[in-house]
Amino acid sequence: MNSQKLILIIDLEATCWDGNVEGLERKQTVDDMEIIEFGCAIAQLDGAVVDSRSFMVRPQVHPKLSNFCTQLTTITQRNVESAPVYQDVVPKINQWLANYDLAAWGSWGNYDKNQISAEQRRHSLVPEFFSLPHINIKQQWRQGKVNSRSAGLANALNYHGLSFEGTHHRGIDDALNIARLMRFTEL
Repeated sequence: MNSQKLILIIDLEATCWDGNVEGLERKQTVDDMEIIEFGCAIAQLDGAVVDSRSFMVRPQVHPKLSNFCTQLTTITQRNVESAPVYQDVVPKINQWLANYDLAAWGSWGNYDKNQISAEQRRHSLVPEFFSLPHINIKQQWRQGKVNSRSAGLANALNYHGLSFEGTHHRGIDDALNIARLMRFTEL
């Protein structure tokens, strides 16, 4: 195993609605949403990806995906129906990461951290990486950049003359694209 510091990059996809939550007369919060994909990339500080994996999750509170969610993420009802539930995915993530010496985990913004906290409230269970320091990679990337207020992932890549690779709003593809920005980030 390489002695370089490794960071786990997480990008989540979750149930979502365009408008009110199914069965409720209000907009969604992280407490309504459920993780449907853990996109994971293990990277060195320079962004070199050591390993990556997608873990699909079957939602339990709102098991039927909205059309909006499927259009946004390309994750289908069939994808989630054949996936294990959150409580069974967490041990699989822990097992996969057991062979890596991670210094921290990071995400593009704080949404992913907040969504995992919501799952912790719901299930009293989080992946072991959640106890590591969290890095808001978007915030770190923005430091020292002019006109970086619109720091969506695609815009950040474009800032460096890079195109988005894969499918936007797929956890694994987003995580791999975040890794590509690590070399331009103040960590």
